[in-house]
Amino acid sequence: MNSLHTALAALILSMSAFAHPGVAEETPPNRKGPDEQARGLPVESVTNHVVTLQGEKISFTARAGSVRLRDAQTEAPQAEVACISYERAGVDQTTRPILFVFNGGPGAASAWLALGALSPWRLRFSPETVSPSTPPALVENAESWIPFADLVFIDPPGTGFSKILSDSDEVKKRFYSAQGDADALAVVIRKWLTAHGRLASPKFLVGESYGGFRGVKLANSLREHENIGVEGLFLVSPALDFSWLLAGGNPLARAALLPSFAAVARHAKDRADVTDAEAYAAGEYVTDLLKGARDAPALARMSAAVARFTGLDREFVSRLGARIDARSFSRERARDAGRVLSVYDAEISGYDPQPFAPDSDWADPLLESWRAPLGAAMTRLTIEKLGWPIGEARYSVLSSQISHQWRYGDEGRANAEVISGLREALALDPKAKLLVVHGLYDLTTPYFATKLMLDQLPDFGDASRARLIVLKGGHMPYLYEESRKAMRDAAKAWLETR
Repeated sequence: MNSLHTALAALILSMSAFAHPGVAEETPPNRKGPDEQARGLPVESVTNHVVTLQGEKISFTARAGSVRLRDAQTEAPQAEVACISYERAGVDQTTRPILFVFNGGPGAASAWLALGALSPWRLRFSPETVSPSTPPALVENAESWIPFADLVFIDPPGTGFSKILSDSDEVKKRFYSAQGDADALAVVIRKWLTAHGRLASPKFLVGESYGGFRGVKLANSLREHENIGVEGLFLVSPALDFSWLLAGGNPLARAALLPSFAAVARHAKDRADVTDAEAYAAGEYVTDLLKGARDAPALARMSAAVARFTGLDREFVSRLGARIDARSFSRERARDAGRVLSVYDAEISGYDPQPFAPDSDWADPLLESWRAPLGAAMTRLTIEKLGWPIGEARYSVLSSQISHQWRYGDEGRANAEVISGLREALALDPKAKLLVVHGLYDLTTPYFATKLMLDQLPDFGDASRARLIVLKGGHMPYLYEESRKAMRDAAKAWLETR
């Protein structure tokens, strides 16, 4: 999700603790001592399953277990990282792609991608009607990726069922930092590959949102510290450079949002419906933005154009200097109806709890509606289908506490970026490749921001090595069946053209 680094002292501590070859090996998952079982997670559960997807019977092995991270010097347990994997039966594992899957947050568990898009089972839902009281029903996922790739879903420490076992504040700070997170998860991947005999398999990383940021850093940590090379990154709605995403002084951040605003205003079905908005955003809009807020003719031109593209009142647009942020758009666009739009998918709306107040604070209609059924469905899956006895443990879908404690490095969140790390990875390995999927209605990580960033990369011998696909939907485009199918088909073709 390279120029992002933690302070030198913290990095050295991180390296000595768990990120490099000096780390003590964890006790094999099925041979934990009684004291470790009492505080950690249960021993690994291995089950066999058959699902019928698109008329084909798929047999696979599911593993629900964990990888323990220890202090390299004292061997004291530091964290128990939960992993759920699905491996197809009867295939050559040396040529079978294996994908390690993460969500973002920071503080989000892997359930979003797991039960929303990739796993053999998914939560039954409709993006327009999902609510906190939606039953956590599981159905076979016709769009699962298991027919063409093995899948390992990893929940970073503090998310899902994963636990931090150390009482040390320094250990928690390290796990809750951009570099420490990448270094720790690199160890988890190496140990998982070694324990399950998959070191020879073609390896790929899949990350969503901050998971895209994490994915780039993780690829570099795997290469530099764990002797593991990955062939590609499949990123969904990634955050690659926060200066393009946060409200601040970068005028390009406003330009990056405009095509998504236009897509929502027009109920666009695909990117072709907003080509004029893209052209304006990358041309006249940027030119006028750079002239500054005191240029009255520029403000007048921008106000008229932005009002036209967004469907917002021109006076309101002018009052904001024709610099519309996602939250202002999401409230003002549906204000007359007493509703607010989700910044994660602005085609989805909910009621404004304070519709008559000049300012309001609200739970996001999509993100917050998903949390309860998703967490309950993940618990049901783990216990009922995978036979992993997690007891009364609660599955943490999304932790705001982790997000608030997260440290991005010396540059801070506003300047955190991994585009430079992506450049390095693509330049170093001629076989490495990148596929990015975005949704049209995403106001959190708008697709046009990623498009403009990727346009700055050299072709590195083949411009198709870094590709962008834009689908109907928002931050989680896979919530829509047609986009879930398109994402699956794109992943299959991408993996098969190695």
